[in-house]
Amino acid sequence: MIYAWNKVSSKANTILLGWAVLLLITSFSSKAWAQAGPPFQTDDPTPVDLGHYEAYVFGTADATPVEIDTVSPGFEFNWGAIPNIQLHVILPLGEVIPSNKPVYAPGGIGPSAFGVQDMELGVKYGFIKQTKHRPQIGSFTMFEIPTGSYSKGLGVGRVWYKLPIWVEKEFGPWSLVGGVGYAVVPQTQYKNYLYGGYLVKRTLSTKLELSTEVFSHAGEGSAAAQTQASTLIDAGGYYHFKQPGLQLLFAYGHSIAGQTENYAYLGLYKTWGKDKGSDKQESADPMRSGQPH
Repeated sequence: MIYAWNKVSSKANTILLGWAVLLLITSFSSKAWAQAGPPFQTDDPTPVDLGHYEAYVFGTADATPVEIDTVSPGFEFNWGAIPNIQLHVILPLGEVIPSNKPVYAPGGIGPSAFGVQDMELGVKYGFIKQTKHRPQIGSFTMFEIPTGSYSKGLGVGRVWYKLPIWVEKEFGPWSLVGGVGYAVVPQTQYKNYLYGGYLVKRTLSTKLELSTEVFSHAGEGSAAAQTQASTLIDAGGYYHFKQPGLQLLFAYGHSIAGQTENYAYLGLYKTWGKDKGSDKQESADPMRSGQPH
């Protein structure tokens, strides 16, 4: 679900800065590749390979005492359009369920609504490639398009932007991913906000990978569910089916600081494509290809 967050609190800034410093310290002590992204809130800087594609069907829920917001269902598509660049689109349908508690007014007031929400368009650019001693670094600029009804609370009503920088590194079966971003939201009752996360992933077998992340965001504003800053711990993973490139993605999280918040994600993911100049389909090795981005 796409949100806009309130002003940046000093507590949220401290938490995010701490995770960013930890990421920089750890990223230079490992090697190889890592991926994040769905089902987690922390993303990664590695674009989809040239000539390859990703598709998701998913549902999410994000709840605070002010409001419950869901995506049910959402559709995501990613395309490795040119080398080191991925094009991205999400079309979400979902529901907003205000709590209608006077203590949170003017937030969380009004009827529930279901429908098309704001569409997300994005460009992921991996501008620094990983080496033995250097992490992968990239940007994932996103444009939130006002396709959802602003009057019903299904959209922000104006185009707004996410501007994150992500870093990733891997050593053996362990992966480290993290970064920080800033959102620009030019709408009444919404504020620009800072966000960031740090994720650790462990490959247990060719079938199963498990991850945990710490994700923080500043408060959103009176028109959104997240009226205050919050820091969450999320846990989940990826189950690889026998069919190459097909996975079940799952995650659940709860706040450990700031406003009470719950996060959940469940989805099916499929990747496919051909390498340039080759008739060979994408490798069936689920640990080296077909990772969500």
